[in-house]
Amino acid sequence: MKKIAIIGPESTGKSTLCKELATHYHTLWCPEFARGYLTEHGMDYTYDDLLTIAKGQVQQEEEYVNKAERLQMTDERKANGPILFIDTDMYVMKVWCEFVFGQCHQWILDRITERRYDLYLLCKPDLPWMPDPLREYPDEQRRQKLYHYYKDLLANQTTPWVEISGMNEERLKKAVEAVDQLLKN
Repeated sequence: MKKIAIIGPESTGKSTLCKELATHYHTLWCPEFARGYLTEHGMDYTYDDLLTIAKGQVQQEEEYVNKAERLQMTDERKANGPILFIDTDMYVMKVWCEFVFGQCHQWILDRITERRYDLYLLCKPDLPWMPDPLREYPDEQRRQKLYHYYKDLLANQTTPWVEISGMNEERLKKAVEAVDQLLKN
């Protein structure tokens, strides 16, 4: 199973890119658990809610890993084995906890060290901000600050990562090139 996590600040096209990549590679993508949680419970979340969201994200990711593996078994066209695109991982939860609350749950930090991915795609905040009731940081200064926080995290870990920038088609092209390179190795 090749697991590719798409991360970055809000409104950088992560979900769209996940959908497009899953379509391109005829596989599945794991949505962001937080979206459903916040839609149901509202935006007045607490530090402890972020731990609940993180646990939900991990559980949901495992469910999608199993689905992608079953899909692979029924489809002989996928010579490279199953691939799963994941919208959000524990780095996102770490950034969210620390940015909003100035601290991070140990459970999240432990999952960062335990969970393995084959590639990170870091979405740059160079797309126009798209309003959404679940988004919090429309100002450019905070979007850039968050982006650099993600970039620093990725620069200090061992999994390969690629910056994704540009407009829609360009983003998809860069992402496909990065995934194709991963699959060749």
